[in-house]
Amino acid sequence: MASNKVLMVAEKPSIAFSIANVLSSGQMSTRKASTDVHEFEGTFHGFHVQFKVTSVIGHVFSLDFPETYQNWTVTDPLDLFQAPVRKAEANPKAHIRRHLSQEARGFGNLVLWLDCDREGENICFEVIDCIGHTNETKRKIYRARFSSVTEKDILKAMDNLVEPNKDEALAVDARQEIDLKVGVAFTRFQTSFFQGKYGNLDARVISYGPCQTPTLGFCVQRYLQINTFKPEKFWSVRPYILQSGYELQLDWERNKLFDVDVAVMFQKLVMEDGIAEVTEISEKQESKGRPSGLNTVNLLKIASSALGFGPQMAMQVAERLYTQGFVSYPRTESTAYPSSFDFRGTLGAQVNNPVWGSYVQRLLTDGYQKPRSGTDAGDHPPVTPLRSATEDMLGNDAWRLYEYVCKHFIGTVSPDCKYVRTKAEFSIGGEFFHCVGQRVLVKGFTSIMPWLAVNEKNLPQFTKGEKIEVGRVDLHEGMTSPPEYLSESELISLMEKNGIGTDASISVHINNICERNYVQVQAGRKLVPTALGITLIRGYQCIDPDLCLPDIRSFIEQQITLVAKGQADHFCVVQHVLQQFRQKYSYFVKQIENMDALFEAQFSPLADSGRVLSKCGKCLRYMKHISTQPSRLYCNTCEEVYYLPQNGTIKLYKELTCPLDNFELLICSMPGPDGKSFSLCPYCYNSPPFEGIDTLFGAAKSGSSGKLGKGAGMPCFLCPHPTCRHSLISQGVCACPECSGTLVLDPVSAPKWRLCCNMCNFLVLLPQGAHQISTTPERCPECDSTIIEVDFNKKTTPLEDGATLYTGCILCDELLHSLVEMKYGKSFFRGSRGRGRGSRRGRGRGRGTGKMVDPKMSFRDF
Repeated sequence: MASNKVLMVAEKPSIAFSIANVLSSGQMSTRKASTDVHEFEGTFHGFHVQFKVTSVIGHVFSLDFPETYQNWTVTDPLDLFQAPVRKAEANPKAHIRRHLSQEARGFGNLVLWLDCDREGENICFEVIDCIGHTNETKRKIYRARFSSVTEKDILKAMDNLVEPNKDEALAVDARQEIDLKVGVAFTRFQTSFFQGKYGNLDARVISYGPCQTPTLGFCVQRYLQINTFKPEKFWSVRPYILQSGYELQLDWERNKLFDVDVAVMFQKLVMEDGIAEVTEISEKQESKGRPSGLNTVNLLKIASSALGFGPQMAMQVAERLYTQGFVSYPRTESTAYPSSFDFRGTLGAQVNNPVWGSYVQRLLTDGYQKPRSGTDAGDHPPVTPLRSATEDMLGNDAWRLYEYVCKHFIGTVSPDCKYVRTKAEFSIGGEFFHCVGQRVLVKGFTSIMPWLAVNEKNLPQFTKGEKIEVGRVDLHEGMTSPPEYLSESELISLMEKNGIGTDASISVHINNICERNYVQVQAGRKLVPTALGITLIRGYQCIDPDLCLPDIRSFIEQQITLVAKGQADHFCVVQHVLQQFRQKYSYFVKQIENMDALFEAQFSPLADSGRVLSKCGKCLRYMKHISTQPSRLYCNTCEEVYYLPQNGTIKLYKELTCPLDNFELLICSMPGPDGKSFSLCPYCYNSPPFEGIDTLFGAAKSGSSGKLGKGAGMPCFLCPHPTCRHSLISQGVCACPECSGTLVLDPVSAPKWRLCCNMCNFLVLLPQGAHQISTTPERCPECDSTIIEVDFNKKTTPLEDGATLYTGCILCDELLHSLVEMKYGKSFFRGSRGRGRGSRRGRGRGRGTGKMVDPKMSFRDF
């Protein structure tokens, strides 16, 4: 019966393991599948049942445009606002959809253990979609709500199962569709417009995002404040007195003046009087309050300012600590603990810690404080340590973050810091001065968080009315200084204050503006915008400032929150927001000349960029190679741009030409000792010449058919031209044993001759030091591989009588096979013979080279 079987799905394999381990008391069997499956028996709603626990790996699906909208040249970006969207598996190689569907067969109950935020709610419905309803019974679906993977939290969640929230899931769908359509439309237009005109932009794509761009806006705003700042001189009167044996500088009540003559006048007045009269002495007991609970934003700020971690890295480390059970869920907006929180138990777990255990023991003995009331966002409790750890257990980076989380939590339940503040006030020549001292009475939470300690400063004893001789009176000269570049920590505060991004996505947006070369992270984790970042923001400001102001994101977030609360229809909200952006896009396109004027002043035209490299097949004049990102060729006569592979070194290939279009061939050499080299025709690479070649080689999936299909075109080793000596047909030797690609002769690998797969990184090292190795038109009668000809070196030839010339099949010929060596593969032996190149003719589905850029711009991280 299906009703006595319960399938549970978590967000990550490690969380699935923790859940199964707790619920089975460690008595479970585990088997390998797409993600591990843990099985055991137990009780569920009073019945004896069979449990099965497995997981997804984050989002199962990603949102994208259908194939027909992927081509940059054919599709007008304006059409994207009304284009259909489809969900495809986010990680097809993991086969999560198939895995869930198979594991759910015969199971009547589904319990969803996804992270308890909107994204987790959205993944709940992705899982439901994968599993579907069975014909014989309608599945019962439950949602577990938990904040940590401790035994207590898991058992409590199991006893309080609820229903998944469809409205919150739809809110995520709405955001994904808006961000995809808005981001891709603006990005494609900007990239096409500016990369076709300027050579030194140094960016693969010129992207726009409703979160990413206002984030950049804050950095540029600070840059402009610094650049327009005019420093001013100021002066300050500083008298010094001698009391109880040491010299004390007094602070002037006026602080500073910007007129030197007036400042000199006051200095003379004070000097002429020469006696400081004590007019007032005040003592006040003050306290520095312990911190409230730690939320994600504050964790990211501390990680950046104190630990030197970027937000992206901090989140990765925090999530790892969470999945390992050391801290509670790290994505939370709350700084208030729930009334039911077990402070004694959480502190008790740290008593044996070698670093702060003794402090925690004292707290438990003397009595800990109730934390300050913070904000309860209704999501998760603040980030809290769950079990004790040492640096050896966690490693350096994870330890430093864990240490902060622990010390912050211990600080929240420690007493406040109490100190006495003493202020002595003086009158000299009619001017008023003061000095301040501080003496700590109770260290409180600053014992465990010493970086927040009050600086002690002892003042000598003064009596009211006492007169003291002034030793000297300095006139201090200073300059006003501009603000510093925004730090990551300040930027995170601005993003939170203005509602840009969520606790889950703030780190992604900051990472994006760095990766896109809009901002560089400099010493002290300061964010300095690049020329491209500055020009972009100034361009938006002169066309439509809304596009880079934070209001634009808060407008979207307000609409999406209405969906999450069930107060607005998902479809209506998406259409309403897209209609607004569609109008903004149309206006932006009409006014692009205003932005272009700024680019023109900052960047070099393509015609003035790069160095002469190869001949154009159309006009037979030389084209220039522009090596800054994205790597491309530019023909000044035809005014055409040809994109090239993005990760390799580009050189001319012996002035050979392509028989199809007369363009000179290039050689691209990938980095590293095992990087492959391959030839390509710039024209064929951008416009595959054979009908159906896009689908034949899977290139369309990477968007290569468009003008901006950077990094996913057709090199010679994918070309099925029957007679060209550089094509797959001429240079291909045999099938790759590791994938569905073909092993081709690396044309410039001499003297370390080798074969490279045109799809994966499989390498075959051929006899080294040979004078020449080439393919022949002959085929092996046994396995249909291409026969190769080897011209051995006279001194090292393995042939009898000093012969040097030898032909044979590297799979079937005993001598040749004994001389080859494979790299990065599991097997390469004569048993591969049934997979010869003939059986794969025209099937090498290569996808270009190295790591691919995603030119279709399906950004899920805007």
